[in-house]
Amino acid sequence: MPFREINSKMIEATVVPGQKLFSQRGAMLAYRGEVSFTPNIQGGQGGFASMIGRRVAGEATPLMTVEGSGTVMFGHGGHHIQVINLAGDTLYVEADRLLAFDGSLQQGTMFMGSQGGVMGMVRGQVTGQGLFTTTLKGHGAVAVMAHGGVIELPIAPGRDIHVDPQAYVAHHGDVRNKLSTAVGWRDMVGRGSGEAFQLELSGNGAVYVQASEEKL
Repeated sequence: MPFREINSKMIEATVVPGQKLFSQRGAMLAYRGEVSFTPNIQGGQGGFASMIGRRVAGEATPLMTVEGSGTVMFGHGGHHIQVINLAGDTLYVEADRLLAFDGSLQQGTMFMGSQGGVMGMVRGQVTGQGLFTTTLKGHGAVAVMAHGGVIELPIAPGRDIHVDPQAYVAHHGDVRNKLSTAVGWRDMVGRGSGEAFQLELSGNGAVYVQASEEKL
């Protein structure tokens, strides 16, 4: 399902018969043609088990199913939008950052503790991003939201990337992440965010970083 960028804060999706599109509820701005919008109670591609997993994880951002024939324009809250095309790999992204995605993509939930062990859990507590993250896998397009625009930074063996956790948007590929401290414990006392913590990503893939430390 192709997405066309109208500007930095709006995209247009082509809807064709027999194919579904999922979007965040309230994200539709306008549409042309015979298009229907229905609340999604199964949690996208992945069914009931996926929905239950995300509700337990606190990742149950309301979705709607978009079907029919026509074009739909999406945007939400004036946030900048980045379109990410997947070619069989997996995208890891916070649920509230999802604007719209292909219905062919398989949606799931991953416990952050499984990436980086205990530090993965610490990351969720410190950054407020939660202990779980949403995964989208397969071939298709995903539109994510961010503050101030997004830059894609490649990750390769021997070329690790350190990211401010508040600026992290999403990543894909065979990537490991862990939270590290940039200063000593004494210097960290009294700080709730900022450069006291860094998210270190290694492996092979890419990370998307927004030009802001503000959460959606």
